[in-house]
Amino acid sequence: MLAGATILANAVVGLFFFRYWRNTRDSFFLLFAASFWIEAANRMALALVVGNELEPVFYMVRVIAYGLIVVAIVQKNRKAP
Repeated sequence: MLAGATILANAVVGLFFFRYWRNTRDSFFLLFAASFWIEAANRMALALVVGNELEPVFYMVRVIAYGLIVVAIVQKNRKAP
């Protein structure tokens, strides 16, 4: 049940960031939305498949999702006003 709540929370947060992206067309919000949706899919796969979250497949997907957040922050700070 906790896994379902986490999946839903990540998906909803992704939808909020997607809405912000639709309003502003800033790639920062799109990358954040993608990151949260990837994390939701990762959590769903982890809940459906018998396995450990420290297995390389699940761990690498999480690293990619968090990497998107880092890329979004770096891109936002590098842009000239």
